Amino acid sequence: MAEILNIDPQHMKGRRIKKAADLLRDGGVIVYPTDTIYGLGCDITNKEAIERIRRIKGRSSKKPMSFVCADLSNVSDYAHVSNHAYRILKRSLPGPYTFVLPATRETPRILQTKQKTVGLRVPNHPVPLALVAELGHPIISTSANYTDQEVLTDPYELEQTLGKQVDLILECGQLPVMPSSVISLIGDKVEILREGQGDLDYFRQEAGS
Repeated sequence: MAEILNIDPQHMKGRRIKKAADLLRDGGVIVYPTDTIYGLGCDITNKEAIERIRRIKGRSSKKPMSFVCADLSNVSDYAHVSNHAYRILKRSLPGPYTFVLPATRETPRILQTKQKTVGLRVPNHPVPLALVAELGHPIISTSANYTDQEVLTDPYELEQTLGKQVDLILECGQLPVMPSSVISLIGDKVEILREGQGDLDYFRQEAGS
């Protein structure tokens, strides 16, 4: 069974973040909290770890996974950000949103769609941001559950369901059930692809303008 480490977002212990980052660096897969739901994560530069997450979830290789960046500057390393997109990202991040943007060459091909787009997150939660900072690379951001099954937000259920398939669970109690909202900014057009957490009125206004 995976080791479970309780982590307090308000009083994080650096050694626990370092332990998780070292595991990710070695090709491990972890469960970690975000500002929406628990995520399954690995280093985006490790193709074997990415494939392992797909096997755990039963996820098709035709469905690329999004990933967590450290900040808006880090986003621009992996996506082409127009002036229009930058204004929206600056207003919205960090926050409970996944933004779909044109991918740069820095984005691993395994994480791009056929249209060469990519989904990126900057959660408003200290744990994933600390993990990315300690690791030095973004980490995969996909819900900690099996594909087409209920999202797991209770640490006990996470342990019982995924404990034998992941290497570490960073838990901070029960999280909300609703995932991030997904917003496409392709071609400077705003399109809400999935309604989840976060205020969407601003994006609806942008889409209609």
